[in-house]
Parts: sequence; structure tokens; C-alpha cells
Amino acid sequence: MSTILSLADSRLPTGGHVHSGGVEEAIERGLVRDIATVEAFLNRRLRTSGAVTASIAAAVCRSVLDVQAAELESDARTPSPAARAASRAQGRGLLRLARASWPDHSWDSLPRRPHLSVIAGVVGRVAGLTGLDMASVQVYTTMTGSAIAAQRLLALDPSDVAACTLRLARTCDEVADLVVDRLPDLIDVSDPLLDVLSESHARRERPLFVS
Repeated sequence: MSTILSLADSRLPTGGHVHSGGVEEAIERGLVRDIATVEAFLNRRLRTSGAVTASIAAAVCRSVLDVQAAELESDARTPSPAARAASRAQGRGLLRLARASWPDHSWDSLPRRPHLSVIAGVVGRVAGLTGLDMASVQVYTTMTGSAIAAQRLLALDPSDVAACTLRLARTCDEVADLVVDRLPDLIDVSDPLLDVLSESHARRERPLFVS
């Protein structure tokens, strides 16, 4: 349990704190402006990009997918080049942490910039966690990363944001349970709006967050 909690900790030094998961661009466009719209955004992201990362991580953790296949599946389910770049940037950070945390394991066969979901699955396997464990961690961090970014950008009351994430806890569990044993089809988890936000954010000058 301690390992799961550590991997889900927002203080984990993987670079996730500089990524907003699209919420910065959504705020810039006026789509997210208060706690109600933050919650709607988080719910939407959980069921799309959250489901993708959770399913890949679970499949790798369970050895259903090898790393090469998982990289291809991640690319196929992440249409936005900017979103793929963000995933790989965070994956590189988690790989660096994994090397330091489990030095006896050989990490040399992995890409230098793996998708976050792929390296998360490998970490879960090395740490002896289950596929559901890793799916839950990925879903949870998908939510909290954007929630914390929205709190900073909109100067929201931290208690209101925490209450929002607690309300979404059941959704997190539902998504993790849904994808732990299967890779969802792209049509089931695609979200053109989030793709547009990712690409627009990448072109904007001087954003606060990387993505």
C-alpha cells in the first residue's frame, strides 16, 4: 500500500507538476472558470485520457503487453502530438526515478523517453503491484494533476478542489475497473476537444504549464 500511495503522491519528482493536462488552455478559452466547470473537465478527462493511460499501465504491469507493443498502442490512442510529447516527458521523469528507486533492476532495454503509462506499468511489475493498482494510480494522478493546476490558475479554495476530487473518487474507481482487463478502442476514449486544447496550448506563447 505504501508503494501505491508514494506513486500517487503529487510530490513525486517526475515532472508532473509542470503539466496541467489541458486545463490551462481550457481556462484560457473560458471553458473552465469555476469549481463546477473544473469538475466537469476532470470527469471528461478521467473517462478519456485517464482511461487510456490506466489501461496501458495495467496491461504492461500484467505482462499482457510488452514495452514495444505498449508504446505503439499509446501512440495510437493519443492522437495529439503535443499530448504524446507531454506523456513522454513525464515518462522520462518516472524512468529516472525508477532507476534510483530500484537500482538492481535493468532499465536499459526501455526507450529513453517512454510513454508515462508504459514506464508506470513496468514500475508496477517491478514493485510487485497488480494491474488494478497501477490503473488506479494512473487514473488518480490524471485527475489530481489537472485539479491542482486549476486550483493555482483560478485561485480556487483548496478545500473546494479537494471536495471535488473526493466526489470524483467513485468515477476513478469505475474507470480503473473498466479498463484493467482490456484496452479500450480509440473511438471509446477519444476526445477531439482535449486534442485541440493540447495542440493550441503547444502553440501559445509563454504558458505557465508545459502542457
